[in-house]
Amino acid sequence: MIDGQIIKAISGFYYVDTGKGIYECRGRGILKKEKVNPLVGDNVKISILDEEEKKGIVEEIYERTTELIRPPIANVDKALIVFAIKEPSLNLSLLDRFLVLAEREGLDTTIIFTKVDLDDERTLDVLKPMYEGCGYHVIPVSTVDNLNIDEVKETLSGSVSVFAGPSGVGKSSLLNEIDENFKLQTGQVSEKIKRGRHTTRHTELHKLETGGMVADTAGFSSLSVDDIDEEELKEYFIEFEDYDCKFGGRCIHENEPKCGVKEAVEAGEISQQRYKSYLQLLHEIREHNTRKY
Repeated sequence: MIDGQIIKAISGFYYVDTGKGIYECRGRGILKKEKVNPLVGDNVKISILDEEEKKGIVEEIYERTTELIRPPIANVDKALIVFAIKEPSLNLSLLDRFLVLAEREGLDTTIIFTKVDLDDERTLDVLKPMYEGCGYHVIPVSTVDNLNIDEVKETLSGSVSVFAGPSGVGKSSLLNEIDENFKLQTGQVSEKIKRGRHTTRHTELHKLETGGMVADTAGFSSLSVDDIDEEELKEYFIEFEDYDCKFGGRCIHENEPKCGVKEAVEAGEISQQRYKSYLQLLHEIREHNTRKY
Protein backbone atom coordinates (compact mmCIF):
# COMPACT_ATOMS: atom_id res chain seq x y z
CA MET A 1 0.00 0.00 0.00
CA ILE A 2 1.09 3.58 -0.64
CA ASP A 3 0.21 7.02 0.71
CA GLY A 4 -1.38 9.84 -1.26
CA GLN A 5 -3.80 12.76 -1.17
CA ILE A 6 -7.29 12.94 -2.63
CA ILE A 7 -7.28 15.83 -5.09
CA LYS A 8 -10.68 15.26 -6.72
CA ALA A 9 -13.91 13.39 -5.94
CA ILE A 10 -16.66 12.67 -8.45
CA SER A 11 -19.62 10.26 -8.10
CA GLY A 12 -17.95 7.94 -5.61
CA PHE A 13 -14.56 7.92 -7.35
CA TYR A 14 -11.55 9.44 -5.57
CA TYR A 15 -8.51 10.61 -7.50
CA VAL A 16 -5.44 10.14 -5.34
CA ASP A 17 -2.11 11.85 -6.08
CA THR A 18 0.68 9.64 -4.78
CA GLY A 19 3.56 11.65 -6.19
CA LYS A 20 4.14 8.80 -8.64
CA GLY A 21 0.87 9.12 -10.47
CA ILE A 22 -2.83 9.76 -9.92
CA TYR A 23 -4.94 6.70 -9.12
CA GLU A 24 -8.70 6.41 -9.59
CA CYS A 25 -10.00 4.78 -6.42
CA ARG A 26 -13.13 3.55 -4.76
CA GLY A 27 -13.49 3.61 -0.98
CA ARG A 28 -13.12 0.37 0.95
CA GLY A 29 -16.52 -0.89 2.14
CA ILE A 30 -15.49 -0.67 5.80
CA LEU A 31 -15.25 3.13 5.48
CA LYS A 32 -18.91 3.33 4.46
CA LYS A 33 -19.84 0.95 7.26
CA GLU A 34 -18.05 3.18 9.75
CA LYS A 35 -19.79 6.22 8.15
CA VAL A 36 -16.49 7.79 7.14
CA ASN A 37 -16.69 9.62 3.83
CA PRO A 38 -13.40 10.42 2.07
CA LEU A 39 -13.01 14.12 1.27
CA VAL A 40 -10.89 16.07 -1.16
CA GLY A 41 -7.75 17.03 0.76
CA ASP A 42 -7.69 13.81 2.78
CA ASN A 43 -4.32 12.11 3.23
CA VAL A 44 -4.98 8.43 2.61
CA LYS A 45 -3.46 5.00 2.26
CA ILE A 46 -4.42 3.10 -0.89
CA SER A 47 -3.92 -0.40 -2.26
CA ILE A 48 -3.20 -0.83 -5.96
CA LEU A 49 -5.62 -2.91 -8.03
CA ASP A 50 -4.16 -2.20 -11.47
CA GLU A 51 -0.86 -0.38 -11.84
CA GLU A 52 -1.12 0.04 -15.60
CA GLU A 53 -4.67 1.46 -15.46
CA LYS A 54 -3.90 3.38 -12.24
CA LYS A 55 -6.81 1.86 -10.28
CA GLY A 56 -6.90 1.46 -6.52
CA ILE A 57 -8.85 1.29 -3.26
CA VAL A 58 -8.82 3.85 -0.43
CA GLU A 59 -8.01 1.68 2.58
CA GLU A 60 -7.45 4.25 5.31
CA ILE A 61 -7.98 7.96 5.95
CA TYR A 62 -5.43 9.69 8.15
CA GLU A 63 -6.56 12.09 10.88
CA ARG A 64 -7.77 15.45 9.56
CA THR A 65 -6.48 18.80 10.80
CA THR A 66 -9.57 20.65 9.50
CA GLU A 67 -12.85 19.63 7.90
CA LEU A 68 -15.45 21.66 6.04
CA ILE A 69 -18.84 20.22 5.12
CA ARG A 70 -19.88 22.91 2.60
CA PRO A 71 -17.67 22.95 0.63
CA PRO A 72 -16.63 19.36 1.41
CA ILE A 73 -12.86 19.47 1.89
CA ALA A 74 -10.28 18.52 4.51
CA ASN A 75 -6.85 19.67 5.68
CA VAL A 76 -6.91 23.22 4.31
CA ASP A 77 -4.97 26.07 5.95
CA LYS A 78 -6.72 29.08 4.47
CA ALA A 79 -10.20 30.04 3.33
CA LEU A 80 -10.66 32.74 0.70
CA ILE A 81 -14.30 33.79 0.90
CA VAL A 82 -15.24 35.27 -2.49
CA PHE A 83 -18.26 37.55 -2.97
CA ALA A 84 -19.06 39.97 -5.79
CA ILE A 85 -19.80 43.62 -5.14
CA LYS A 86 -22.47 43.34 -7.82
CA GLU A 87 -23.94 40.74 -10.23
CA PRO A 88 -25.02 38.71 -8.33
CA SER A 89 -26.40 40.92 -5.59
CA LEU A 90 -24.31 41.00 -2.44
CA ASN A 91 -25.71 38.86 0.40
CA LEU A 92 -23.93 39.87 3.61
CA SER A 93 -25.85 37.36 5.71
CA LEU A 94 -24.48 34.55 3.55
CA LEU A 95 -20.98 36.03 3.72
CA ASP A 96 -21.15 36.03 7.52
CA ARG A 97 -22.27 32.39 7.48
CA PHE A 98 -19.17 31.45 5.48
CA LEU A 99 -17.03 33.37 7.98
CA VAL A 100 -18.62 31.57 10.93
CA LEU A 101 -17.93 28.15 9.41
CA ALA A 102 -14.33 29.10 8.55
CA GLU A 103 -13.76 30.42 12.08
CA ARG A 104 -15.16 27.22 13.53
CA GLU A 105 -12.41 25.27 11.76
CA GLY A 106 -9.74 27.77 12.80
CA LEU A 107 -8.84 28.70 9.22
CA ASP A 108 -6.82 31.76 8.25
CA THR A 109 -9.55 33.67 6.40
CA THR A 110 -9.37 36.34 3.70
CA ILE A 111 -12.38 38.08 2.16
CA ILE A 112 -12.21 38.82 -1.56
CA PHE A 113 -14.68 41.23 -3.12
CA THR A 114 -14.74 40.72 -6.90
CA LYS A 115 -16.12 42.84 -9.76
CA VAL A 116 -15.18 46.08 -8.03
CA ASP A 117 -15.05 47.69 -11.49
CA LEU A 118 -18.89 47.60 -11.26
CA ASP A 119 -18.95 49.38 -7.88
CA ASP A 120 -20.66 52.57 -9.04
CA GLU A 121 -22.40 52.92 -5.64
CA ARG A 122 -19.07 52.75 -3.76
CA THR A 123 -20.24 49.84 -1.64
CA LEU A 124 -16.64 48.82 -1.05
CA ASP A 125 -16.02 52.06 0.86
CA VAL A 126 -18.38 50.70 3.54
CA LEU A 127 -17.57 46.99 3.44
CA LYS A 128 -13.77 47.07 3.42
CA PRO A 129 -13.34 49.05 6.67
CA MET A 130 -16.23 47.13 8.26
CA TYR A 131 -14.63 43.72 7.79
CA GLU A 132 -11.08 44.94 8.33
CA GLY A 133 -12.36 46.36 11.62
CA CYS A 134 -13.41 42.82 12.56
CA GLY A 135 -9.86 41.64 11.92
CA TYR A 136 -10.13 40.17 8.41
CA HIS A 137 -7.79 40.66 5.48
CA VAL A 138 -9.89 42.15 2.66
CA ILE A 139 -8.80 42.20 -1.00
CA PRO A 140 -10.83 44.11 -3.62
CA VAL A 141 -10.38 42.43 -7.01
CA SER A 142 -11.21 43.07 -10.65
CA THR A 143 -10.20 40.61 -13.34
CA VAL A 144 -11.25 43.25 -15.90
CA ASP A 145 -8.75 45.80 -14.55
CA ASN A 146 -6.26 43.20 -13.25
CA LEU A 147 -6.65 44.77 -9.81
CA ASN A 148 -4.86 43.07 -6.89
CA ILE A 149 -4.38 39.72 -8.66
CA ASP A 150 -0.78 39.61 -7.38
CA GLU A 151 -1.98 40.15 -3.81
CA VAL A 152 -4.27 37.13 -4.12
CA LYS A 153 -1.35 35.08 -5.51
CA GLU A 154 0.78 36.08 -2.54
CA THR A 155 -2.00 35.11 -0.11
CA LEU A 156 -2.31 31.66 -1.69
CA SER A 157 1.40 30.94 -2.00
CA GLY A 158 2.70 28.02 0.04
CA SER A 159 -0.67 27.07 1.57
CA VAL A 160 -3.53 24.66 0.96
CA SER A 161 -6.46 27.02 0.41
CA VAL A 162 -10.12 26.83 -0.50
CA PHE A 163 -12.04 29.32 -2.63
CA ALA A 164 -15.63 29.42 -1.38
CA GLY A 165 -18.61 31.58 -2.19
CA PRO A 166 -21.87 31.76 -4.16
CA SER A 167 -22.18 30.94 -7.85
CA GLY A 168 -21.40 33.68 -10.34
CA VAL A 169 -19.07 35.75 -8.15
CA GLY A 170 -16.04 34.98 -10.31
CA LYS A 171 -14.11 32.33 -8.37
CA SER A 172 -13.10 30.36 -11.47
CA SER A 173 -12.31 33.53 -13.45
CA LEU A 174 -10.04 34.71 -10.66
CA LEU A 175 -8.25 31.37 -10.46
CA ASN A 176 -7.71 31.44 -14.23
CA GLU A 177 -6.05 34.84 -13.80
CA ILE A 178 -3.87 33.56 -10.97
CA ASP A 179 -2.61 30.56 -12.92
CA GLU A 180 -3.21 30.28 -16.68
CA ASN A 181 -2.73 26.50 -16.53
CA PHE A 182 -6.05 26.04 -14.72
CA LYS A 183 -8.35 26.80 -17.68
CA LEU A 184 -11.41 26.45 -15.45
CA GLN A 185 -14.87 26.80 -16.97
CA THR A 186 -16.56 30.11 -16.17
CA GLY A 187 -20.21 31.13 -16.33
CA GLN A 188 -22.41 34.19 -16.53
CA VAL A 189 -24.95 35.61 -14.11
CA SER A 190 -28.53 34.89 -15.19
CA GLU A 191 -30.23 38.07 -16.35
CA LYS A 192 -33.60 36.69 -15.24
CA ILE A 193 -32.88 35.61 -11.69
CA LYS A 194 -29.70 37.65 -11.09
CA ARG A 195 -27.88 34.64 -9.66
CA GLY A 196 -24.84 32.80 -10.87
CA ARG A 197 -25.00 29.53 -12.73
CA HIS A 198 -22.97 26.65 -11.33
CA THR A 199 -19.94 26.01 -13.51
CA THR A 200 -17.87 24.13 -10.91
CA ARG A 201 -19.64 20.82 -10.25
CA HIS A 202 -17.20 19.28 -7.81
CA THR A 203 -14.36 20.15 -5.45
CA GLU A 204 -10.85 19.73 -6.81
CA LEU A 205 -7.39 20.70 -5.58
CA HIS A 206 -5.11 22.41 -8.10
CA LYS A 207 -1.36 22.85 -7.74
CA LEU A 208 -0.13 26.43 -7.99
CA GLU A 209 2.96 27.55 -9.89
CA THR A 210 3.87 29.68 -6.87
CA GLY A 211 3.68 26.69 -4.51
CA GLY A 212 0.78 25.33 -2.51
CA MET A 213 -2.63 24.13 -3.65
CA VAL A 214 -6.04 25.73 -4.06
CA ALA A 215 -9.53 24.27 -4.37
CA ASP A 216 -12.24 25.74 -6.53
CA THR A 217 -15.61 24.67 -5.19
CA ALA A 218 -19.23 24.60 -6.32
CA GLY A 219 -21.14 27.75 -5.39
CA PHE A 220 -23.87 27.87 -2.79
CA SER A 221 -26.91 30.05 -2.23
CA SER A 222 -27.46 28.99 1.39
CA LEU A 223 -25.52 27.46 4.27
CA SER A 224 -26.82 25.86 7.45
CA VAL A 225 -25.36 26.52 10.89
CA ASP A 226 -27.78 24.18 12.66
CA ASP A 227 -25.01 22.07 14.19
CA ILE A 228 -23.56 25.05 16.10
CA ASP A 229 -24.74 25.62 19.68
CA GLU A 230 -26.26 29.01 20.43
CA GLU A 231 -23.75 29.52 23.28
CA GLU A 232 -20.93 28.71 20.84
CA LEU A 233 -21.92 31.06 18.00
CA LYS A 234 -20.53 34.23 19.61
CA GLU A 235 -17.02 32.76 19.52
CA TYR A 236 -17.05 32.91 15.71
CA PHE A 237 -17.82 36.63 15.53
CA ILE A 238 -14.23 37.48 16.30
CA GLU A 239 -14.77 41.19 16.98
CA PHE A 240 -16.90 40.32 20.05
CA GLU A 241 -13.96 38.98 22.04
CA ASP A 242 -12.58 42.46 22.77
CA TYR A 243 -15.56 43.42 24.96
CA ASP A 244 -16.45 42.48 28.54
CA CYS A 245 -19.93 41.68 29.77
CA LYS A 246 -21.48 41.52 33.25
CA PHE A 247 -22.15 37.81 32.82
CA GLY A 248 -18.80 37.09 31.20
CA GLY A 249 -18.65 33.96 29.05
CA ARG A 250 -22.31 33.16 29.81
CA CYS A 251 -23.51 36.31 28.01
CA ILE A 252 -25.13 35.59 24.64
CA HIS A 253 -25.16 39.32 23.73
CA GLU A 254 -28.89 39.43 23.16
CA ASN A 255 -31.04 40.57 26.12
CA GLU A 256 -28.56 40.54 29.00
CA PRO A 257 -27.90 43.77 30.98
CA LYS A 258 -24.50 45.48 30.90
CA CYS A 259 -23.47 43.58 27.77
CA GLY A 260 -20.21 44.98 26.40
CA VAL A 261 -21.01 43.81 22.88
CA LYS A 262 -24.41 45.53 22.76
CA GLU A 263 -22.85 48.69 24.17
CA ALA A 264 -20.17 48.53 21.45
CA VAL A 265 -22.85 48.19 18.77
CA GLU A 266 -24.67 51.25 20.13
CA ALA A 267 -21.39 53.18 20.22
CA GLY A 268 -20.58 52.26 16.62
CA GLU A 269 -17.54 50.18 17.59
CA ILE A 270 -19.15 46.97 16.27
CA SER A 271 -20.98 47.02 12.95
CA GLN A 272 -24.78 47.08 13.15
CA GLN A 273 -24.81 44.83 10.07
CA ARG A 274 -22.57 42.22 11.69
CA TYR A 275 -24.61 42.26 14.90
CA LYS A 276 -27.78 41.85 12.84
CA SER A 277 -26.23 38.78 11.15
CA TYR A 278 -25.30 37.40 14.56
CA LEU A 279 -28.86 37.73 15.91
CA GLN A 280 -30.30 36.21 12.72
CA LEU A 281 -28.07 33.15 13.05
CA LEU A 282 -28.71 32.90 16.78
CA HIS A 283 -32.48 32.82 16.26
CA GLU A 284 -32.11 30.31 13.43
CA ILE A 285 -30.11 27.96 15.64
CA ARG A 286 -32.62 28.36 18.47
CA GLU A 287 -35.58 27.60 16.19
CA HIS A 288 -33.83 24.51 14.85
CA ASN A 289 -33.19 23.25 18.38
CA THR A 290 -36.84 23.88 19.34
CA ARG A 291 -38.06 21.84 16.36
CA LYS A 292 -35.56 19.07 17.10
CA TYR A 293 -36.76 18.55 20.65
